Amino acid sequence: MADGENQEVNSSGGGKGLIIVLIGLVLVLILAVAGGAYFLYSQGILTPKDGASTEQEQKVVKEEAGDSSETYKAEVNDLVLNITNAKGREKLMKLSFSLKSVEPTIAALVEKYNAEIIDIVIRQISARSSEELLTVGGKALLKEELLEEINLVMNEMTANNEDVKSNNIKNILFTAFVIK
Repeated sequence: MADGENQEVNSSGGGKGLIIVLIGLVLVLILAVAGGAYFLYSQGILTPKDGASTEQEQKVVKEEAGDSSETYKAEVNDLVLNITNAKGREKLMKLSFSLKSVEPTIAALVEKYNAEIIDIVIRQISARSSEELLTVGGKALLKEELLEEINLVMNEMTANNEDVKSNNIKNILFTAFVIK
């Protein structure tokens, strides 16, 4: 009779263990789906695209395609910047970019106003987290805002020079974008 009681206890304990294992598997599955969704969101795949930004990109492409003038480039190389992630931990970022312009003297202008350009970059990068900068949308937004602000500064600095066209920087091309 003692053997019969032991068998009943063992059979009822096995059902509880199976339920615990199933709950554990469900939790692991939920965490895997959440992790996959976060990865897709951080890569910009799940980020909705704005119709307005698409129209602006199309206008820029049409203007460049229809513009028969030559383009010139100036480089801003090897900026090392401090940024933070969402948890407040500091990271380092190495950034280099090229300014594409219709102004033949753009290289001299960038050299002359290098401090102002670097200040703009530091302000824009400091206003963002590393997670935002790692997304495609974050890089595109940074590019747009840098283009806008650098053109404003260039317009201000060259206001007295009639030979320099206003809003002459047409594009920014990231040549190095490393966050570690």
